[in-house]
Amino acid sequence: MKNVGIASVCTFAAATFIAVLIPVSVCAQSKNAVAADIVARVNDDVITLSDYQKAEQQLHEEVARDCQGCPQDKIDAQFKEQQKDLLRGLIDQSLMVQRAKDMGVNVDADLNKKLDDVRKQNGLATLEELQKGVEANGLSWEDYKTTMRNGLLTKEVVRREVGAHIDISSDEVKQYYAAHPQEFTQPEEVVLSEIVLSTEGKNAEDTLFAQKRAEALRNRLMAGDDFSETARRYSEGSTAKDGGALGTFKRGELPSQLEEVVFKMDKGQITEVIQTKTGFEILKVDNHLQAGLQPMDKVDSEIRNSLYVQKMEPRMRDYLGLLREQSYVIVKRGYSDSAMMAGASAALPGNLQL
Repeated sequence: MKNVGIASVCTFAAATFIAVLIPVSVCAQSKNAVAADIVARVNDDVITLSDYQKAEQQLHEEVARDCQGCPQDKIDAQFKEQQKDLLRGLIDQSLMVQRAKDMGVNVDADLNKKLDDVRKQNGLATLEELQKGVEANGLSWEDYKTTMRNGLLTKEVVRREVGAHIDISSDEVKQYYAAHPQEFTQPEEVVLSEIVLSTEGKNAEDTLFAQKRAEALRNRLMAGDDFSETARRYSEGSTAKDGGALGTFKRGELPSQLEEVVFKMDKGQITEVIQTKTGFEILKVDNHLQAGLQPMDKVDSEIRNSLYVQKMEPRMRDYLGLLREQSYVIVKRGYSDSAMMAGASAALPGNLQL
């Protein structure tokens, strides 16, 4: 069974504008924890030593996963660098979740949808099967849901309290476009769909039959049959379930046998039957994008997203600083909260040392 979406739920986002999503077992903070086990107090909530250690473990696993094949010293260096913000992220998460509760934010419907999405991604029939999968990974189902809920609460607070106040003007978009032409200059590309009839393991007679069948399918396509539907019904390739959608390719990314053909074609055209080492293919050029600077209207949303992120990061840190100023945050001696170390507004009156 797959890892039931745990990696997608329990992710750390060091140096990003949205507070981290705490690993599953970290989210269930206990107000009754023994004082010696408390790393930080955040108003009425606490972050325990167990919480912190599990967050460290999660971070280390993610750094290793993101840097697969890296030397161990590089993984250790990246972990050490991100570890500096670990407690800060845990505190930020707690502040955001508490703020969501104060605002009366309800994400139950979103939580149910997200759980169902994870169920579908893992090919499970019911949520009960998802629960069993979560618990088989040594995780509490309630803690798993709490992690998801906290992430959704955090996202909604960010949207309402910060994102809603970010405006991006048309002039800003124009200025960004003019200053960064290299970001919007695309190489020549083709978007392709395919129908494949395999000849692997077939004798000469069966191979000839596959060729004739492919030619008959192409004749039907040229007569008006829908390419996607034909691919779903008759293609023997792995893309059949997606209507034959093969993807987008630049020059040099396709076998020369195919590249020579498709890069000469226009959008909507269909190739002749092409014999390959493993079978017969029919390709459709769903789009043919010429090289050059893309028009500004086609990249408007991309530019706005870039500007949004640029504006969000400092505003998000200011917002979290304001939450801290309005809160009671105590950190145990020996643990580092990088918001306090940086001397940011987040380190003002409410931040003390145990």
